[in-house]
Amino acid sequence: MKRLLTGIVYILILLGAFLLRRYVHLLFFDALVLLFSLLGTHEMLRAFGDRIDRAQKTLVLLFSSGIIVCYAAADTVYRRLQETRPEIVNYSPLITFVVFMAGLALLFGLLVFRHEKTSLESLGCSLICYLYPSVFLLVLTGCNHMPDYSEIGILFVFVICPFADSLAYVFGRLFGRWLPKKLAPTVSPNKTLIGGFGGLIGGALGAVCIFFVYYGLLEPCDLNTEWLNLVFFIALGVLTAAFTEFGDLVESAVKRKLEIKDMGRLLPGHGGILDRIDSTLYAGLIVCFVLTMRILAVG
Repeated sequence: MKRLLTGIVYILILLGAFLLRRYVHLLFFDALVLLFSLLGTHEMLRAFGDRIDRAQKTLVLLFSSGIIVCYAAADTVYRRLQETRPEIVNYSPLITFVVFMAGLALLFGLLVFRHEKTSLESLGCSLICYLYPSVFLLVLTGCNHMPDYSEIGILFVFVICPFADSLAYVFGRLFGRWLPKKLAPTVSPNKTLIGGFGGLIGGALGAVCIFFVYYGLLEPCDLNTEWLNLVFFIALGVLTAAFTEFGDLVESAVKRKLEIKDMGRLLPGHGGILDRIDSTLYAGLIVCFVLTMRILAVG
């Protein structure tokens, strides 16, 4: 029951952020991504414990969230300027990269300024927490600020994941007894290949739902003329589901290396925020990449 209630609250938060983003301002969705970054990075730092000292934790938390704030704010300002001066070049990605490198430089600088308390091992652990999950979430922020297909991208990331997870579970329960071969036995022994196949079907079904909701409700059009988009949606749905499953396995591998069951206790029945968004991180990566390639190819 706790897991169900937590899942409902999570869906309502996502829906609220999406509606605010659509009808008020896209910064509302950035705020949600920033919250994920702060909570997720905090969980990572806590999971590594004494492997990372206080100064490193402070820098990681500051700059991992700072790159998201920087990109969202800079892109918003440049967009506003371009409304009256379209010749202005948007340098928000470059500014964000500079901020990211500044955080990286400071983390390495601790080897000099805090030489006795900073080891190469602690630096390596700090870098992991700096990159995961915030750099992945930065990609999702970029998806939110895309000139085209941004809403489609957000829907794919947050709709395909539960569809893939649900169908993977159903297929695993129904057919796992007869097809027990494991997907990644060392990392996640409960996941089967047949469950993974079910997840791909879930991705395709989720994509069909997104297609009819988006082109039927959000952006109404003649669906008879959009069948090529339907094919594209289904292909992207299957690909997103595959990355969703891989993201879940990466999170499982991290927890095994750290010898913990959950990344936190924030979400009753689910664990921490990273236990809930782990698959989202890799889904956002492939969705943003494919949609960017589509913009470059066909506009």
